[in-house]
Amino acid sequence: MIQGHGGNIFGLAQQLGCQPEDIVDLSSNINPLGALPGLIDHLKERMDRIRVLPEVDAGSAARAIAALLGVADERVLAGGGTTQFIYTACAALEARKALIVGPTYADYADGCRVCGIEPEFFLTRAERDFAVDCERLAAVLPGYDTVFLCNPNNPTGHLVDHGTLLDLCIRHPRVRFVVDESYLPFVAADRSQGMANCLLDNVAVLWSVSKIFGMPGLRAGFLVANPPMIDRFRRLMQPWSVNGLAQEAVRFLGANREAVAAFIGRTRLYLAEEMRLFRQRLPADRLTLYPSATSYVLIGLPADRTAPEVCRVLAEQRLLIRNCANFHGLGPSYIRIALKDAATNETVARHLRAAVGAAR
Repeated sequence: MIQGHGGNIFGLAQQLGCQPEDIVDLSSNINPLGALPGLIDHLKERMDRIRVLPEVDAGSAARAIAALLGVADERVLAGGGTTQFIYTACAALEARKALIVGPTYADYADGCRVCGIEPEFFLTRAERDFAVDCERLAAVLPGYDTVFLCNPNNPTGHLVDHGTLLDLCIRHPRVRFVVDESYLPFVAADRSQGMANCLLDNVAVLWSVSKIFGMPGLRAGFLVANPPMIDRFRRLMQPWSVNGLAQEAVRFLGANREAVAAFIGRTRLYLAEEMRLFRQRLPADRLTLYPSATSYVLIGLPADRTAPEVCRVLAEQRLLIRNCANFHGLGPSYIRIALKDAATNETVARHLRAAVGAAR
């Protein structure tokens, strides 16, 4: 468990002799605009809910997400973060041979291993900017019953076009696709069409409120699929998987859909401008910034620098970035940085230039 995860802000604070809040965590892909306005105050007013058991299946929270996504209620299941579904996917789907499209989030592999399955990997290539070659992928799919694909992907930021992915799923009805769309809300509106409305029996979509709404500590996540697929997962769910405050937060989202849409719109505009500026500030002759459709960017380091070294230099400035050495398929030549507020983005760019020996 957690063998493939990133920076530990608490461990770094202890190492530096400071408080966790003194460290800027650019290793965490959370909305830099913070939580949805009004959400924190809403939860403060309902703290007494911790004195009673929450709704056993978080059904009202699931219905709130169904309303946000415009899907039927019976196509949404609530869980304790998308992690809960990742770790039960192989059991729910009775998987025998799983394929992971990578390099990607380590929990897909860990979730397979928990169920006694050693997954295989379909790795994208740096020379193609880590884009998924769906025709090459299609050629190997007949050998597998379950595929995990993060879209847009963590850590590469690559987004598979909706039409291309939909066609792939249609062409391979015997393969179950677990599509993680945790970062899709960050994608520009003209490219952000997801798989939640595809109505295919072989597709399960993971949808997160943690990243876009800045509430990872509440642990709420959702599975969107057709009812037969939902039933497969439901039989493995434990009662009270979603705590009372998390359910309150999700119901708040569902009751404020116009505010949610406006917030997502502001986030996308902010990220587009900050990503443009961030790329301008970094030297193309020393760093490779791969294309990204979302809130973070994968960066290739020059041959004379390693990720542990660069991370250590920035940590001395109390800036925590993601060392990608433990992503299967990457190694010590890559780091990932999630955008934060404008001043922090400028600061981390300045220290990163210094860390790789680049001129101003």
